Amino acid sequence: MRIAFLTALEGVEEIELTAPWKAVQENGWIPQLVSTELGRVQAFRHLDRAGTYAVDHVLAGDTSDAFDALVLPGGVANPDALRMNRRAVGFVRSFFEDAKPVAAICHAPWTLVEADVVRGRTLTSWPSLATDIRNAGGTWVDEEVQVCHTAPATLVTSRKPADLDAFCAAFLRELADSPHASAASS
Repeated sequence: MRIAFLTALEGVEEIELTAPWKAVQENGWIPQLVSTELGRVQAFRHLDRAGTYAVDHVLAGDTSDAFDALVLPGGVANPDALRMNRRAVGFVRSFFEDAKPVAAICHAPWTLVEADVVRGRTLTSWPSLATDIRNAGGTWVDEEVQVCHTAPATLVTSRKPADLDAFCAAFLRELADSPHASAASS
């Protein structure tokens, strides 16, 4: 399975990119760093610059066709930039339309709000997004991890880096149970 990790070129929280990436790799799946531009993603540890990561795939269209699932890492600047990019928003929306699993942590649900995919769903996030999620028609909960199976796509969300173990475990379970997992292995 190919898993898209969508980030802007700057502002992603490093551990929210690298921990799920490692978990995906350890399960034999292929993580791909997707961005709106070619180059290297500048990650951060809160407000301090951290490592850089090469972009594997530049958004040219707005479909999930090349991928089996999507991870949206947080950081404040990352989802704020993504939600202002029409291609990124369309790309996120396509995973829901195609019933593919999506995982978002911390501030990443801002992009989900912009893609208009939280209506009728229960999710968690960094607490400052609660009002945005409610205003977009979602139900916000203060939980370590929240798995929402509202059709058509499964959504896994978490609040912060301290929740990464639960976030990764829940997302890996959903990936393993996904119809796209069996289709990708055949």
